[in-house]
Amino acid sequence: MHYYQFHIGDYKAATAHLSNEEDLAYRRLLDMYYDTESLIPLDTQWVAKRLRLDTQVVNSVLHDMFNLTEAGWYHARCELIIEQYHAMAEKNRANGRLGGRKKNPVATDSQPIAKATINDKPKTNNHKTIKEKATNVACPVGVSQSVWDDFIVIRNKVKKPFTETALKIIQRESQKAGLTLEQALETCCARGWQGFEASWVAEKQTQNGLTKAGQRNATVLHGLTRGLLGGQSNVKLLK
Repeated sequence: MHYYQFHIGDYKAATAHLSNEEDLAYRRLLDMYYDTESLIPLDTQWVAKRLRLDTQVVNSVLHDMFNLTEAGWYHARCELIIEQYHAMAEKNRANGRLGGRKKNPVATDSQPIAKATINDKPKTNNHKTIKEKATNVACPVGVSQSVWDDFIVIRNKVKKPFTETALKIIQRESQKAGLTLEQALETCCARGWQGFEASWVAEKQTQNGLTKAGQRNATVLHGLTRGLLGGQSNVKLLK
């Protein structure tokens, strides 16, 4: 591929947690995926060298935003975009071979030699969004269509149709984790998860037994305490 659409809003929502270096690495990894139309190779050092990036940063982004397989690092949305790109290219080639769309012979010929038909309609619709094959569940309120499509692609890849019951489970677990349903689904897309459980993200939200909010409070308290104890005043902390 030499071209793909870039949705700024979706990208910002999915990468808000990345550092500047990680954001650069993610963009270059996406470009490599689309350019080669294949999974990112497993040799992280080789990949990092060709992207002119630090190996540790590349490795961190791969584990966070891609799904590890035996063949390489897989990305659901990239696969969907590549599939749609080739479907459209094939359709354009088919129209080109036919000389473009032909006018209705009934309307232009006084005695048409055959019944008017839609000859350029494909027998199969391979570029149809995979969500129609994988689920009858409509995109939930509050979830963007692009995030929903990406998640259904993952379900379809493992041949697991998505049901109302499965949706209720993810909604319940996202509430436990303190996330919106869209945030939970974005996490699934980024990490290649077929479902979502609050416990899967709890480990990343805590450090030394503290939540992120607790870590920030501890940092602030430490700074205040150090300032009081190390100063020249006689101020003492109340016990």
